[in-house]
Amino acid sequence: MMQVKRFQGHIAVDTQGLPHAIHITTAEATDRSSAVKMVENAKENLSEVKNILVDAGYTGENFATQIRATIGATVEVVKRSELHTFAVLPKRWVVERSFAWLEKCRR
Repeated sequence: MMQVKRFQGHIAVDTQGLPHAIHITTAEATDRSSAVKMVENAKENLSEVKNILVDAGYTGENFATQIRATIGATVEVVKRSELHTFAVLPKRWVVERSFAWLEKCRR
């Protein structure tokens, strides 16, 4: 039996922070491949999505093409500024808040 010590979670939330898809993988899996699997598994829940905001870990034309082919949505990468100062990135705080809610209610 293989024991997993590290894992990572991927979550698709709407603008209010309500989850529509969650995918948990081991830490060895790449962000892009895991996100594509999450979207493929939750096609029905994400069928009306028009635009997906992602962070820099999901850059790449191949990723955007796979998402477009799966649910027809466009992918927009939200990048941090080069100044490395604190700034609230558009809609990213909604995802971070949703992760905080999930972490708080783990028991």
